[in-house]
Amino acid sequence: MKNLEEQIAHLTRTVEELSDVVARQDTEIALMTRRVQMLMEREAGREANADGAVVMGDERPPHY
Repeated sequence: MKNLEEQIAHLTRTVEELSDVVARQDTEIALMTRRVQMLMEREAGREANADGAVVMGDERPPHY
């Protein structure tokens, strides 16, 4: 009986720790999702203001 109580205590502690990890990850994912959205909006604004000039990768604009 004591062995079962120890196992239950261990499993309960493990579940609580995992719950904390999941909650922390949820917060981090929400923050990263918001940051990615902001970056996408910023890039869309830059593309809209670029007058159709698009630079791909390492390609240099013609004035270089």
